[in-house]
Amino acid sequence: MLSLSLAERLIAFPSVSRSSNVAVTNCVEELLKERGFVTERIEYDDVQGIRKACVIGKKGPGTGGVAYFGHTDVVPAESWFTPEHGPFEPRVKNDKLYGRGSCDMKGSVACMIAAAGEISADQLKQPIYLTCTADEEIGYGGARQVAARSKLYREMVSGQSHGIIGEPTCLEVVYAHKGTCGFKAISHGRAAHSSTNKGINANLAMIPFLVEMKAIHDEVLTDPQWRHDEFDPPTISWNIGVNDHTVAVNVTPPQSVCTVYFRPMPGQDPQALVDRAAAAARKNGLEFQAGPVGNALYMDPQSDYIREILRLADKSSPRTVSFGTDGVMFGELKHVVVLGPGDIAQAHTHDEWIALSQLEAGTALYRRIVEHYCL
Repeated sequence: MLSLSLAERLIAFPSVSRSSNVAVTNCVEELLKERGFVTERIEYDDVQGIRKACVIGKKGPGTGGVAYFGHTDVVPAESWFTPEHGPFEPRVKNDKLYGRGSCDMKGSVACMIAAAGEISADQLKQPIYLTCTADEEIGYGGARQVAARSKLYREMVSGQSHGIIGEPTCLEVVYAHKGTCGFKAISHGRAAHSSTNKGINANLAMIPFLVEMKAIHDEVLTDPQWRHDEFDPPTISWNIGVNDHTVAVNVTPPQSVCTVYFRPMPGQDPQALVDRAAAAARKNGLEFQAGPVGNALYMDPQSDYIREILRLADKSSPRTVSFGTDGVMFGELKHVVVLGPGDIAQAHTHDEWIALSQLEAGTALYRRIVEHYCL
């Protein structure tokens, strides 16, 4: 199975988000060129100064067609489940391909590369676009770069290509997912021995801020404006984290940090909550750092595009998911669906795997979609 061999090749690159993904991007670009794609690269240095790369390929004439989006970065695999092979040494056992990224989402990328390679460029009446980004797992940085800088992406938008976000859905058709939003509040104090009055405990200013964060947490669980019953759970999941990095119990903490991460849904204004948190931070003398907002993805489940993808996938109805995708950065595309092989329950696990049957079915489905929209 070609998609299996391609997935194994991609998994062998240890492209954890905190490291460079240039090597695996070089591999993807080579695979695309071998299959008749012209390519465009978008490179950048992340906030740690690490070089990252995205590749966008186009095969076929004109505009429109199909635009597939995947990512090449993976989450860490420091507690891998077996000593028999490492997380970046792919293995097949009991009709499953094990390895970090097998499910999320190098298996999906392999399926699309395999499907696109089965169709020659001279058969195509409209193009196949294939995009692989960096940093999807840590804030969609690569997708943001592609949306801002890629000429081929601008071509997809102008031609309104039919988008496929290839994240794992067990090949179920997903018409909507939640967005992403977060911020950090920092209280600054001064370290000193706690038996003296020389220190400033940073937690003291943080406590009233946390009271307000708890109030928002409770409020959004019941306020109808922050609920959306098409999702499970139907709330924004206001997640509060706290860390004062105390070095010893008898030292006053010089810093206290609160992080909040939440998942806004279609029709909601996450900025209103961010502004409320920022006001609480100012009131308590805290430093406030807002993160980028990723908008929720939503397609009308009764739209022609969703109905056509359902037909091609042989499914009766679409659904939503609560995780986010690079789609938060590709809102200019009017026809987008999340559709990929593998089960999201296997993503990020200590024994990540994808069923070989999903690789085979994913390749076949992607080919049907390409044939429908591009031939």
